[in-house]
Amino acid sequence: GIPAEPLFRSVIIGAAVARSLSDTHDLLLGGRDEQALRPLTDELPGARPWPVELTDHDAVAAAVADISRLDVLVHSAGLAELGTVAETSPESWRRTFEVNLFAVTELTRLLLPALRASRGHVVLVNSGAGLSAKPNWGSYAASKFALRAFADVLRAEESSHGVRVTSVFPGRTATDMQRDVREQEGGSFDADQYLRP
Repeated sequence: GIPAEPLFRSVIIGAAVARSLSDTHDLLLGGRDEQALRPLTDELPGARPWPVELTDHDAVAAAVADISRLDVLVHSAGLAELGTVAETSPESWRRTFEVNLFAVTELTRLLLPALRASRGHVVLVNSGAGLSAKPNWGSYAASKFALRAFADVLRAEESSHGVRVTSVFPGRTATDMQRDVREQEGGSFDADQYLRP
């Protein structure tokens, strides 16, 4: 598992996506903690919690076993631990890549038959850091550049199966993760200065 200290992209972006899809889709709301998923599940008709630790590949395989058709797969989880290359530990690099890349690639791989069956759509919520790397953002930016490459490869490979792949590169968004990032940067957080999920 992932320790409590790392900063996860707030479920606010995922919740906003779920709300926008809820009128036209039955939803599986993914996350580690079923209790945390419950308020959104209760709010949205046709939604149900889908609790699974995405970094536990055996648990993910078990969780997707009964999914035979899937119209849309949205990846919105993320982890950011800021620091210089000199001070970032190998464990931090591994955690970041495990959440930001490996969990995404494995879940997508396992769900490709279901996505192909519906000629579905994979949406990857990336980051501006997946386009431009800045000091202190080494592990995060590297993982997001890798996510961009994964999306490009997936798009090229799966287009013949009718699967669409979209990468979204939002700028800084008013989320709990952004609040924590600003704290790590030594700055203040004013939600009005950022994009709305």
